[in-house]
Amino acid sequence: MEEETRHLKAIEQRLLWLSHWMIHNANHLREKEDGIKIGGHQASSASMVSIMTALYFTALRPQDRVAVKPHASPIFHAMQYMMGNQTRERMENFRGFGGVQSYPSRTKDAGDVDFSTGSVGLGVGITALASMVQDFVAAKSWGDDLELGRMVALVGDAELDEGNVYEVLQEGWKNDLRNCWWIIDYNRQSLDGIVREGLFERIEDIFRAFSWDVVKVKYGALQRAAFEEPGGERLREWIDQCPNVEYSALTYMGGAVWRERLMEDLGDQGDVSALIDRRSDRELASLMENLGGNCVETMSEVFAAIDHDRPTCFLAYTIKGWGTPIAGHKDNHGGLMTKAQMADWQKHMGVAEGEEWEPFAGVGDVDALRDFMEMAPFFSKGARRYDDARLKVPQVPAPSDREISSQMAFGKILDELSKSDGELAARILTTSPDVTGTTSLGPWVNRRKLFARAEMADAFIEHRIPSTAKWEFTPKGQHIELGIAEMNLFLLLGAAGLSHSLFGKRLIPIGTVYDPFVCRGLDALNYACYQDARFMIVGTPSGVTLSPEGGAHQSIGTPLIGMSQDGLAAFEPAFADELAVIMEWAFDYMQRSGEGDPDERTWLRDETGGSVYLRLTTNPIEQPGKRADDDFRQGSIDGGYWLRKPGPNCEVVIAYQGAVAPQAIRAAGQLSQSRRDVGVLAITSADRLNAGWTAAQRARSRGNTNAVSHVEHLLADLPSHCSVITVIDGHPATLSWLGSVWGHRTIPLGVEHFGQTGTIGDLYHHYGIDADAIIEKVNGLTVGRRASYTL
Repeated sequence: MEEETRHLKAIEQRLLWLSHWMIHNANHLREKEDGIKIGGHQASSASMVSIMTALYFTALRPQDRVAVKPHASPIFHAMQYMMGNQTRERMENFRGFGGVQSYPSRTKDAGDVDFSTGSVGLGVGITALASMVQDFVAAKSWGDDLELGRMVALVGDAELDEGNVYEVLQEGWKNDLRNCWWIIDYNRQSLDGIVREGLFERIEDIFRAFSWDVVKVKYGALQRAAFEEPGGERLREWIDQCPNVEYSALTYMGGAVWRERLMEDLGDQGDVSALIDRRSDRELASLMENLGGNCVETMSEVFAAIDHDRPTCFLAYTIKGWGTPIAGHKDNHGGLMTKAQMADWQKHMGVAEGEEWEPFAGVGDVDALRDFMEMAPFFSKGARRYDDARLKVPQVPAPSDREISSQMAFGKILDELSKSDGELAARILTTSPDVTGTTSLGPWVNRRKLFARAEMADAFIEHRIPSTAKWEFTPKGQHIELGIAEMNLFLLLGAAGLSHSLFGKRLIPIGTVYDPFVCRGLDALNYACYQDARFMIVGTPSGVTLSPEGGAHQSIGTPLIGMSQDGLAAFEPAFADELAVIMEWAFDYMQRSGEGDPDERTWLRDETGGSVYLRLTTNPIEQPGKRADDDFRQGSIDGGYWLRKPGPNCEVVIAYQGAVAPQAIRAAGQLSQSRRDVGVLAITSADRLNAGWTAAQRARSRGNTNAVSHVEHLLADLPSHCSVITVIDGHPATLSWLGSVWGHRTIPLGVEHFGQTGTIGDLYHHYGIDADAIIEKVNGLTVGRRASYTL
């Protein structure tokens, strides 16, 4: 044990030095181009160094997964560097282009990152939901060989101000959470000040209320030994009663001030005075700063004592900036050591000039330390980034109803899949935040059941009470029902969408949510996409088409979210056959992970794959009949096709997306009585059309004159005098850019203001997106053109 502690302390000191030197180099030594502070959070890293050393080198196993506190990323990078998994070049370029990232990133860091972090609170929450996904996989016949690991979050105490953390606690309790550790760096300092006294007594109560074990790690080995000395109990009482802000200030001022204050408060010319006098100023400061979270010996003992799978919260008391000249200062969150401070500290740390980047500088027996590190179980199997074979995607038939909404078509497609014994159907995980039935997942759930680790029968079935919903819970179930918290929805989709990488078992996650409430989980949606998680999110019902519900349940800006969100291909099909084609493509697209060379048809990097967003509606519309031509099928995937091809003398094109298809078709039919060659452009994805267009422009600017995008092909033959009317049940900016493709005059119609209650007809007319409004705009174009000629 003594040898292990010696090695752990050596690693701890090397990690402390390397992390701080990396930050110092970026801010004070590396050439700057723009004069902007680089930053790097030296103090927040220092408070975590002992915890991370003990965790990674004694407690973790290869199957465990960790979300590292964002501001502790320098420690993580330094650890990867020491283990040979990170290059000095990238370390020297910390927070620079191509260097190690500000916060751990699965997609942008070369190190073995399990969960990206950065938006505080989200990295904490995803660990609990990843544990639920792990249980889901392990309960299936195709996943019963999975070796269960712990999902671990390294948490800054200020992160617990984030509301999503408490939403996750509640969801975990409802789903019998296990194999989850949250290790709280309780340094009691945040960006703007000191954490309020007594707060963590309340937080402990919250954790216990949700059936978590709480392990308080307050005292280090030095302190515990001192408490055993005569007078030690009074020292313990003083530490327990000292306010956070006072403890921080005394830490910053150092050993002499500690001595003065302790003698003033505790000096008795007896046992307590002797306890203090036996230590030099430096030793006294080390004692008072030896809180539990800053003691590798203590943290390794605490971790080793956990022999169960209950969720556990470790409340580890630490000093922010521990071991550095800026320890305890209330401004140290974004503060940096000066060059003078770093020079003095370098001598204190025993690092010779010129050896600043040496992984084992100042270590006596390097070989022994290397051997100890390589024997750490967590690192024993190398990188733990797994994969799983792609699942064969079956043909997805479209519902044959003559009149159907896109939401109902989605439900019927999933219901058909639920009858299949194919591998893809077996790997689907559906989830929804308390809107399973109203988003058309009911038939799927009735057949495939809800997931729980233990069987739980539906009381309504047992008592023979008629109900369309058969909520039977079973380990074989494939639906995870969530409470009404959209942040949890997207965190669960993010965790499930990484299952192939985290657990080596591919899932096809599908989540449904009321489309306006996509915005409530937007941070977690962005977070899931940033990690390159693969899932399908279905937002339904959408727009003012949900007319009786009013503005609180109507979405306006979600099409723009779909266009702007990286890693997410957004679609808004109007017809069931479009939806079937898109879903069949999407099930394959979600599994791709190629190099991403641009497709010369669309200039989209479809080989990289990604997640998919479907914006659907409850409005039943008449279907166009059976279509199987390649232009329709490929156009639905690429983002658009001609529902009615324009002729050579076309004066106007009506381009629509989504639920307003009947209005566009009706307007075109009426206009064709007085105008020839009217075109109707069916847009299934403004996102993909726009992305392909901008990508083709970039390719042309780089010399590839043959780069022509799908939307450019679609509009290439329109006469220059042709006008384009765009219409969508959403923000008009979604389609307004179409006129820029070839310079055609464009009039965008859509919804820009909060909706209200009424019939669909009432609202379409009010917002000017019905057939009459389209016709009026076309006639207005004619009048406007004549007026301009007169002028």
